Amino acid sequence: MKDKVAIVTGGSRGIGRAICLKLASQGATVVACARDVAKLADLAEEAAKRELPGVIDPQSLDVADRAAIEPFVDATTERHGRVDILVNNAGITRDGLCMNMDDDEFDDVITTNLRAAFWMCRSVSRVMIRQRYGRIINIASVSGVMGTAGQTNYAASKAGLIGLTKSLAKEVGRRKVTCNVVAPGFVTTDMTAKLPDKVKDSVKTLVPLARFGQPEEIAGAVAFLAGDEASYITGQVILVDGGMRM
Repeated sequence: MKDKVAIVTGGSRGIGRAICLKLASQGATVVACARDVAKLADLAEEAAKRELPGVIDPQSLDVADRAAIEPFVDATTERHGRVDILVNNAGITRDGLCMNMDDDEFDDVITTNLRAAFWMCRSVSRVMIRQRYGRIINIASVSGVMGTAGQTNYAASKAGLIGLTKSLAKEVGRRKVTCNVVAPGFVTTDMTAKLPDKVKDSVKTLVPLARFGQPEEIAGAVAFLAGDEASYITGQVILVDGGMRM
């Protein structure tokens, strides 16, 4: 991925952090964005210590701030000359039963997980269409494919992201821009670390591989879709879930 420029949202921790390091390890210039600037600085320092062939450019961005998206993309394009890869990874949860969920808990998740991805896709796709090249990878979830009790807001946001991706793939394909989804199952991150042990154990019984995934395993799928070997793959949902959906 030498000379390729990637934007990764939610890049400061978990899956996003692993994706940033993976793309940088393959030579990309990775614009890692998140609200936590200190963690992004640590990420850039780690990449430098590892002497990765690519570089990480840490940038502060709140993806839920619609007014910030277009200036951010414009500044990135001006600074690096192009944007080849977009990974919409930023996401939040506000779990609870539908009957008890208030409007803010629903709207906050939809805004961060779905609206923000739309805003990023809208801005970046314009750049990619002009370039006649691009890779858009949206990080959804197995919850968006099969649903999860207590996550009507989260599952709706991720199912919406899948529909967005498939529609966008049909719009931009003729300009050599591909759009795909990586849908992780349960992955060892800060988010899943908060789950009670009972819940973790019950989830593992639903997974043929009988374990949670690792962020690096999601990053591997993203790197594949971002590379030239995936040039004839678009509009697809790649489940990286240990067989849970099966």
